[in-house]
Amino acid sequence: VTGTNGKTTVVTLVAQMLEYSGRRVATAGNIATPLVTAIDDAEVEAFVVEASSFRLGHARCFNAAPAAWTNFAPDHLDHHADLDAYLMAKSRIWEGISDPKDAVANLADPVLSQQAPLGSTGFGLATSTCRIEGGYLHFEDQKVISVREIRRSMPHDLLNAQAAAATALRFGAELEGCAQVLREFDGLAHRMSVVAEVGGVRFVNDSKATTPHATLAAVAGYPGAILIAGGRNKGLDLSTLADARPRAVVAIGEAASEIAIVFEGRCPVQIAESMQEAVEAAAAQSGSGGTVLLSPACASFDWYDSYEERGREFTHVVAEMEKRR
Repeated sequence: VTGTNGKTTVVTLVAQMLEYSGRRVATAGNIATPLVTAIDDAEVEAFVVEASSFRLGHARCFNAAPAAWTNFAPDHLDHHADLDAYLMAKSRIWEGISDPKDAVANLADPVLSQQAPLGSTGFGLATSTCRIEGGYLHFEDQKVISVREIRRSMPHDLLNAQAAAATALRFGAELEGCAQVLREFDGLAHRMSVVAEVGGVRFVNDSKATTPHATLAAVAGYPGAILIAGGRNKGLDLSTLADARPRAVVAIGEAASEIAIVFEGRCPVQIAESMQEAVEAAAAQSGSGGTVLLSPACASFDWYDSYEERGREFTHVVAEMEKRR
């Protein structure tokens, strides 16, 4: 599984779907266990691999089937020479595909719709192999699950669900195994996680959103939120964030001035010098019934060692605020 966003979530879902279907699986790659370590386990029937652009770009060869590509947007331009180099690295996900049906592609993504081989297993469109139709998630001519039963069902969640179901079913998972996972899956830490509701204000930790593409999806899920954004820019064009429609913005980190310029004249903008200041400023602007959304669109390495540490501090500040009430 590769993609600018959603890789870890889709890998987790696919692994759980295969496990529910009675397969012994292991996750590997750009997560806790490197693939070169995981493959030593002879009892594993299938490895579900998170393939980053770094690993794909530096691999001598890559051969995995089925192979899913979730989406494509500018990222890691502080590492890759340019956007074309990033795209070339990502496109190696289908390098070893012999049956085009094993290429699982988000056909709603304009870049992937051009990259996908003819006959691929598509998702994301009403006409795709895997799709949302009539209130159900379908795979080919079969209903997998009602959308109302899917625990996480924001637009990006449904794309992740389609990607995972298509990949797992291509590998031989059972329909009910896929459905049960989607009923139970409550998301991963630091990805659109509701951490608390304080004084009628919902606080959402989306610290993993380190690109404008991810932040736009987050704001679409919480329209009218007070957005906390900023950090260390990864060489990306932050001006695309102008397509978001937050109620107000609190800018943080090295990119705070860039964030402020993007939203100047579009909504109220305030620059904060710490996470505590950012959370308090956002909460003050929200009011009861509103949402404070940490979705930075930037890396964390200006103030923190990881996006996890950034998310944990956000959660801690909110918890302390709750104690004071």
